[in-house]
Amino acid sequence: MDLEEIKNKVLYALRFITDPEIPINVVDLGLIRKLEVEDSKVYMRVVMTAPGCPYSSMIVQQIEESIKSAIPELKEVKVELETFPPWTPFDMTERGREQFRKMYGYDLAESFLKRYGSVENYYELVRKYYGLDKGSEGGQEES
Repeated sequence: MDLEEIKNKVLYALRFITDPEIPINVVDLGLIRKLEVEDSKVYMRVVMTAPGCPYSSMIVQQIEESIKSAIPELKEVKVELETFPPWTPFDMTERGREQFRKMYGYDLAESFLKRYGSVENYYELVRKYYGLDKGSEGGQEES
């Protein structure tokens, strides 16, 4: 199986995992920050929709298990949680934004901008939440 085929199978499997609070799959929510495939190993970095999400370990475990089940010949699956930069509605796919609009009757990105003014303003609030200095990523590299 080639690397592109593995990536496609991973993304397909992840479309069946939804956030418990926003019932949209983790791909269309834009929670997948990095997906690397090398040999028969998969490495991913994911972000949650909210800082301090109480479901983060459950979602990470579901992602790992789903990938292992979908592609049992993999030697290793590693999923790491990324905290910064935080998720915003602008990480969603257009399909995810449309699903959200249909479910809840409003555009989450527009609401986000009304509340925070900009993505940068939101990042600053999250930096304060995590106690990070401006520009610091809490030991996590940006992707």
